[in-house]
Amino acid sequence: MDGSIALLLFGAICALLLFGFPVALTLGGTALLFAAVGIITHTFDANLLAAIPARVFGIMTNETLIAVPLFVMMGVILEKSKIAEDLLVTMSKAFGRHPGGLGLSVVFVGMLLAASTGIVGATVVTMGLLSLPSMLKAKYSPSLAAGTICATGTLGQIIPPSIALVLLGDVMSNAYQRAQLNMGIFNTKTVSVGDLFIAAIGPGVLLVFAYAAYIFLRARINPEVAPAADIEPASVAEVLQSLLPPLVLIGIVLGSILVGAATPTEAAGVGAIGALILALLKQRIDKALLQDTLHQTLNVTAMVFLILVGATLFSLVFRGFGGEELIQSAFESLPGGAFGAVFVVMLVIFLLGFILDFIEITFVVVPIVGPILLMMGIDPIWLGIMIAINLQTSFLTPPFGFALFYLRGVAPSSLATGAIYRGVIPFIMIQLAVLALLWAWPPLATYLPSVVSP
Repeated sequence: MDGSIALLLFGAICALLLFGFPVALTLGGTALLFAAVGIITHTFDANLLAAIPARVFGIMTNETLIAVPLFVMMGVILEKSKIAEDLLVTMSKAFGRHPGGLGLSVVFVGMLLAASTGIVGATVVTMGLLSLPSMLKAKYSPSLAAGTICATGTLGQIIPPSIALVLLGDVMSNAYQRAQLNMGIFNTKTVSVGDLFIAAIGPGVLLVFAYAAYIFLRARINPEVAPAADIEPASVAEVLQSLLPPLVLIGIVLGSILVGAATPTEAAGVGAIGALILALLKQRIDKALLQDTLHQTLNVTAMVFLILVGATLFSLVFRGFGGEELIQSAFESLPGGAFGAVFVVMLVIFLLGFILDFIEITFVVVPIVGPILLMMGIDPIWLGIMIAINLQTSFLTPPFGFALFYLRGVAPSSLATGAIYRGVIPFIMIQLAVLALLWAWPPLATYLPSVVSP
């Protein structure tokens, strides 16, 4: 089988997604339709479909994926109980009286929100509602203000505990196991979500410093684009009162993973309970808020699992049509060997980020190319972090970057959409620079997991 039907399947799914059809139903429905036609034309082995029930059952019983609803619940509670809002307001008062200070406060708070919520939409919306008016009132450049908020909101994609890393970790683990089996290696070693969490710390912190350095330098070179704000300074007590609760929660969740006291799933449970306790202590939770939180958590979880089921069907049918062998053959013929193949994959993921969401890319592209790249000797942890940072740009790249949509939805009409697009370009360049640095120096991602055993 030459794999041409597999490529046609992939193209059909991308086209349908561009027309706005539901992701999960598009993945699963199109795959089954192609499989049915393949069975009729004797180009697809019907026996492969017998594996579907076992694969779906495996998804539903996957302990790693239990972390998804727990981390979502943790983030939603912190957002709806206004703990994140208090932190943002206080930090703006603490730094805003200096040139570039409001922008730096957004980056700092975004880092903390990323490490405590991991939900890009909630972070961008919260900062867009609270910080954007203050930044525009302080005569910040509209493009710089918009770009800072959008880019900082995407830190939840790379700074643990990140839902994106949980999903990517599960996909990479399956890819690693498949690569091992294809090479005739039978062992229990795998790539854990905890490995990716630890590996993401270095690149994540580097991104935060790079964002802050860019804003600081812009304010130093041209103070008019990021002037000091005329706001009341925050007292030390206010700063500590707002800063300590999320720091303690972050320390418990990430610390338990780093020292090996808990798995990411167990730490997610601790984080959800901890967020609930913080909300109770601040007397900002009631029955209605709790119901809303659980409803939103259920919606996100159902969406993720349904997409994963659809992606599993697509992956099965794609391989049944010989797509994996076709891609493996293409990769092996590329100049540059394994790293040439990685470069092509990174480029494809970056371009797909213009039109597809990170969940779609994670569940559709990574299961196809992951096993092949790992069979070529690529380090799975390094590859996982490279893909994670690359996927982060999908939230910023126009015209379909979700962070741009989130900010557009809460920004005043006076802020032009073009200004939002122009504002994110420097931050996309920063992300690509960090990606290039990680390419040139893999220990940035691989060193910590090699010395820390989660």
